[in-house]
Amino acid sequence: MILHALGLMSGTSLDGLDICFVRFEKQEAWDFQIIKAETIPYPKSWEEKLRNSIYLSAEELLELNVEYGFYLGKLVHDFMTTHHLKNIDVIASHGHTVFHQPQKKFSLQIGDGRAIKSETGIPVIYDFRTQDIIMGGNGAPLVPIGDEYLFSQYDACLNLGGFSNISFKTESKRIAFDIVPVNIILNKLAQPFGMDYDHEGILARKGKIHEDLLSKLSSLHFYRQPHPKSLGVEWCHENIFPSFENVETLDLLATFTEHIAQQISRVINENHFKNILFTGGGTYNTYLIDKIKAKTKAEIIIPEKQIIDYKEALIFAFIGILKLNNEVNVLSSATGSYKDHSSGIMA
Repeated sequence: MILHALGLMSGTSLDGLDICFVRFEKQEAWDFQIIKAETIPYPKSWEEKLRNSIYLSAEELLELNVEYGFYLGKLVHDFMTTHHLKNIDVIASHGHTVFHQPQKKFSLQIGDGRAIKSETGIPVIYDFRTQDIIMGGNGAPLVPIGDEYLFSQYDACLNLGGFSNISFKTESKRIAFDIVPVNIILNKLAQPFGMDYDHEGILARKGKIHEDLLSKLSSLHFYRQPHPKSLGVEWCHENIFPSFENVETLDLLATFTEHIAQQISRVINENHFKNILFTGGGTYNTYLIDKIKAKTKAEIIIPEKQIIDYKEALIFAFIGILKLNNEVNVLSSATGSYKDHSSGIMA
């Protein structure tokens, strides 16, 4: 069986839309080939719309949901035209997360899949998280199903994006959870210096670690919670940013980079991993990577650029293919829902 899918991913770090066109083949096991992949940066107007979406009224948010869907559809249509892509079986769109509060039984990813379909003429699967939350899960992380079938050669897979999350197999079940905020914090702290992100950690290197703040961050209840667990932007506004008052921004960057390294290495060391696949934009932060390496003996494997940048979009394409075949695409062992299931709405 050979199928082709487009995966769309918009991360909380707002660096742009990842589009990944993938060929999947299933014989005894699943195999994949990324044919074309691209990150399309958001213009300032869209970056601001998405960043401020949490403050909109219900009516404004409904309007943005459809507007963003049409915008995604146009970007995909242009991508398909530019690269002369045909025979696409499905588009799987993660959407852009505005709210994620599974404890209150909701999570919202905007970007109406019906609008994407109207622009492209291709079946679209979207809203992958809601069903899992209704079934008692966190609606996250969803990527572990791809780690299980496409990257099982590694002890663990760790993503450094807006948030850091990890997935690994234990007692014959794949579990996963968010570890710590990463670029959602670091990018915001880099902006006063005229930078979209802290390139290779050059700003953090200039700061000093604020020990009291580091201790306060480490004591947050989330880090002691058992899995499954997940983080959202709201959690950062409630628990992280208020702690930053009266500390120099460079020192905040240095301290939070150290905090990230501590939390990630703690999880790695507690589980005695021999090797871990690292992906996501934070992988390019060499200062952070060096700090993590210094705190653990595990082998940190950094793959080719295409996998670093597009692993999540690739896996959402895969999740869409599984849904198309009505196969399980969400693991209850990762999200905490009461059973494995096939999630997503088809337009």
